[in-house]
Amino acid sequence: MIKENELYKCKICGNIIEVVGAGNGELVCCSEVMTKIEGRKEEEEYGEKHIPVIKRGLSGEYYVEIGSMEHPMTEEHYIEFIELISEDGKYLTRKYLHPGEKAEIKIECKCTRFTARAYCNIHGLWESNVQKEE
Repeated sequence: MIKENELYKCKICGNIIEVVGAGNGELVCCSEVMTKIEGRKEEEEYGEKHIPVIKRGLSGEYYVEIGSMEHPMTEEHYIEFIELISEDGKYLTRKYLHPGEKAEIKIECKCTRFTARAYCNIHGLWESNVQKEE
């Protein structure tokens, strides 16, 4: 069964979609069933540059940065987007990125627990659970 906030990718054209309203049935693009994208959570190969981590700024603001080591943001290899989903599912924010930009997103709500997801154009979807420490 398809669920809200799941991501799917077309094997043919590369379209990526996120489910905003779950239903029964299959998602199809280019006449083919789309593939569900599973977020990698472990410190597997490349994890140090892909797993979202929470950071606190000098003024007390919170950010989610991608990787404990800075991720490349070149034309060939970059983070396409970062997304935050609150634990209760009521808050979702996404930031689209381009080569040359810093791979981070500022947390703008009072929520404390999130699932953070980042999509790398080469290594796919990475996710982690992050929490503000107040």
